Amino acid sequence: MRVENFKSDKGNYVPNQFIINDDENNLEYFQSYKTMIAKIDWFKNKIYLDENFWDYSVTTSRYRNKFLGLNTKEIKSKIKNNEIQLINLN
Repeated sequence: MRVENFKSDKGNYVPNQFIINDDENNLEYFQSYKTMIAKIDWFKNKIYLDENFWDYSVTTSRYRNKFLGLNTKEIKSKIKNNEIQLINLN
Protein backbone atom coordinates (compact mmCIF):
# COMPACT_ATOMS: atom_id res chain seq x y z
CA MET A 1 0.00 0.00 0.00
CA ARG A 2 1.09 3.56 -0.72
CA VAL A 3 -0.13 6.70 1.04
CA GLU A 4 0.43 10.16 -0.34
CA ASN A 5 -0.87 13.62 0.45
CA PHE A 6 -3.12 15.29 -2.06
CA LYS A 7 -1.37 17.99 -4.02
CA SER A 8 -2.92 21.39 -4.57
CA ASP A 9 -3.31 22.88 -8.03
CA LYS A 10 -0.05 24.73 -7.32
CA GLY A 11 1.74 21.44 -6.59
CA ASN A 12 1.95 21.85 -2.81
CA TYR A 13 1.12 18.99 -0.46
CA VAL A 14 -2.26 19.40 1.24
CA PRO A 15 -2.19 18.42 4.92
CA ASN A 16 -4.74 15.88 6.20
CA GLN A 17 -6.01 14.88 2.72
CA PHE A 18 -4.68 11.51 1.53
CA ILE A 19 -4.82 9.16 -1.42
CA ILE A 20 -4.18 5.53 -0.50
CA ASN A 21 -3.34 3.03 -3.22
CA ASP A 22 -3.68 -0.72 -2.71
CA ASP A 23 -2.17 -1.87 -5.99
CA GLU A 24 -2.30 -5.54 -5.01
CA ASN A 25 -6.12 -5.43 -4.75
CA ASN A 26 -6.67 -2.73 -7.40
CA LEU A 27 -8.22 -0.33 -4.87
CA GLU A 28 -7.78 3.40 -4.33
CA TYR A 29 -9.07 5.38 -1.34
CA PHE A 30 -9.54 9.01 -0.38
CA GLN A 31 -9.08 9.78 3.32
CA SER A 32 -9.76 13.16 4.93
CA TYR A 33 -8.04 13.49 8.30
CA LYS A 34 -8.70 10.09 9.93
CA THR A 35 -11.92 9.38 8.03
CA MET A 36 -12.21 7.24 4.91
CA ILE A 37 -14.44 9.11 2.43
CA ALA A 38 -14.26 7.23 -0.87
CA LYS A 39 -13.11 3.93 -2.32
CA ILE A 40 -12.63 3.06 -5.98
CA ASP A 41 -12.51 -0.61 -6.93
CA TRP A 42 -10.74 -0.48 -10.28
CA PHE A 43 -11.23 -4.23 -10.83
CA LYS A 44 -15.03 -3.91 -10.55
CA ASN A 45 -15.06 -0.34 -11.93
CA LYS A 46 -17.17 0.70 -8.90
CA ILE A 47 -17.14 3.77 -6.64
CA TYR A 48 -18.14 3.65 -2.98
CA LEU A 49 -18.64 6.61 -0.64
CA ASP A 50 -18.96 6.53 3.12
CA GLU A 51 -22.63 6.81 3.97
CA ASN A 52 -22.01 9.08 6.96
CA PHE A 53 -19.11 11.30 5.88
CA TRP A 54 -19.13 11.56 2.06
CA ASP A 55 -20.55 15.12 2.22
CA TYR A 56 -19.10 16.16 5.57
CA SER A 57 -17.59 19.58 4.84
CA VAL A 58 -16.67 22.00 2.07
CA THR A 59 -13.00 20.98 2.26
CA THR A 60 -13.77 17.26 2.24
CA SER A 61 -16.14 17.76 -0.71
CA ARG A 62 -13.53 19.74 -2.66
CA TYR A 63 -10.94 16.98 -2.41
CA ARG A 64 -13.51 14.20 -2.84
CA ASN A 65 -14.59 15.83 -6.09
CA LYS A 66 -10.98 16.17 -7.21
CA PHE A 67 -10.32 12.51 -6.32
CA LEU A 68 -13.36 11.30 -8.28
CA GLY A 69 -13.16 13.83 -11.13
CA LEU A 70 -16.81 14.73 -10.56
CA ASN A 71 -18.68 17.67 -9.07
CA THR A 72 -21.18 17.35 -6.20
CA LYS A 73 -24.21 17.53 -8.50
CA GLU A 74 -22.84 14.66 -10.62
CA ILE A 75 -22.06 12.62 -7.51
CA LYS A 76 -25.59 13.06 -6.12
CA SER A 77 -27.04 12.02 -9.48
CA LYS A 78 -24.83 8.91 -9.59
CA ILE A 79 -25.86 8.00 -6.01
CA LYS A 80 -29.52 8.35 -6.98
CA ASN A 81 -28.95 6.13 -10.06
CA ASN A 82 -26.96 3.55 -8.03
CA GLU A 83 -23.80 4.23 -10.04
CA ILE A 84 -22.11 5.21 -6.77
CA GLN A 85 -22.90 3.15 -3.70
CA LEU A 86 -23.08 4.50 -0.14
CA ILE A 87 -21.55 2.09 2.38
CA ASN A 88 -19.83 2.21 5.77
CA LEU A 89 -16.12 2.73 5.10
CA ASN A 90 -15.21 3.51 8.74
